[in-house]
Amino acid sequence: MNIAVILAGGVGSRLGLEKPKQFLKVAGKTVLEHTVDVFQKHKDIDEIFIVMHPEYIAETQYFVNKNHWTKVKKILNGGNERYKSSLAAINACQNENDKLIFHDAVRPLVSIQIIDDVIKALDKYDAVDVALPATDTIIVLNKEKNCIDNIPNRNYLNRGQTPQAFKMGTIKKAYEIALKDPNFQTTDDCGIVKKYLPDVPVYVVKGEERNIKLTYPEDIYLLDKLFQLKSAVVNNEIKLNTLQDKVMVVFGGNSGIGQDMCKIALQYGAKVFAFSRSTTSTDIMDRQSVEKALKNVVKQTGHIDYVVNTAAVLNKEPILHLDEKTINQIIDINYRGMINVTLSAYEYVKASKGQILQFTSSSYTRGRAFYALYSSTKAAVVNFVQAVAEEWEADGIRVNCINPQRTKTPMRTANFGEEPEGTLLKSEDVATVALRTLLSDFTGEVVDIKVKL
Repeated sequence: MNIAVILAGGVGSRLGLEKPKQFLKVAGKTVLEHTVDVFQKHKDIDEIFIVMHPEYIAETQYFVNKNHWTKVKKILNGGNERYKSSLAAINACQNENDKLIFHDAVRPLVSIQIIDDVIKALDKYDAVDVALPATDTIIVLNKEKNCIDNIPNRNYLNRGQTPQAFKMGTIKKAYEIALKDPNFQTTDDCGIVKKYLPDVPVYVVKGEERNIKLTYPEDIYLLDKLFQLKSAVVNNEIKLNTLQDKVMVVFGGNSGIGQDMCKIALQYGAKVFAFSRSTTSTDIMDRQSVEKALKNVVKQTGHIDYVVNTAAVLNKEPILHLDEKTINQIIDINYRGMINVTLSAYEYVKASKGQILQFTSSSYTRGRAFYALYSSTKAAVVNFVQAVAEEWEADGIRVNCINPQRTKTPMRTANFGEEPEGTLLKSEDVATVALRTLLSDFTGEVVDIKVKL
């Protein structure tokens, strides 16, 4: 039996937080949830033990129930040192033939491939580590003099990650010997096997750069960006034929990305309803107009699975050149319209456990000259989506936004003119990723889509 042991006993002292870092939220969920989800969904993981700080056992049980983690069989009290948490899992395991796969709870981006490789290696070896070659020069410091004492050959140095995996009999025996050593000091579980069972080879599986550990405050921002990249990759694995009989409403569905989403979804058997000012006189600046459109759909279908808002307006000119009417229109369509669509969709996607999908722009990361209002309202979209996703998570509602790089749409052409082929995304490609996002279990995520050069 393959048992994943999620080591979550830390208290996040380096981050200076009130709660342990595994409870920080990134991409719509806590770090702990992301991590456990990977092992819950892995086909070769039979059971999961979570080793948690005693004060947070009840909160962990809440997550187990909320996320339907059927593989979680034990929630164990963690110790004040890492090795004590590992020991708690070892002592809770009764079968000498089991395989224990220890993983840091604060490495939420561990891949299926790494877990596959570790489990496969356990068929041949009794102990397995995960590591990457060191890319920086490592120096050995003489602490008394604060001078370099030695510079090891980088070709032999690697950066350790997790999981670390062991056959139960091996790790249990290593700890039995280690705990009898009066000078026992530990770094990690592979280190214990290496020191106290020197004849047991520790095989090393290649890790991944994205399998980072949340340690410092800056890591939170890096994790958030890595989850965005992960979203785009995972989207490629989602099959559009599951759109069959889904009910999708698109505001701004008369042109560009919205129109392509409608066309593609129809091809896969979805029930699609497109609304816009030009075709249905639906104005997202008017909440009653939005609500009327949604009610009409429900009268015909009985429910709504997805509500998508692609409506936006861009005026590429200096802000001093914009009159009051144009300023209000940009703000009302790009920001207030988004709020109207989101609030109006709430009761329907709550009932269906569906998703609301908004669109931002690559300009959201930095204000751009000559379209200050557009880029700033698109930045607001990102913050709004992330906040609402967290607020409505308990209702089973997923809220995400798509962040396409420059895309060939009528709106862009009207503002920038014709641009060189190959420098822009195709509207239908963005639409495809957006549809796959609707079918995903993401929430609170910004899905980046970039031009492949």
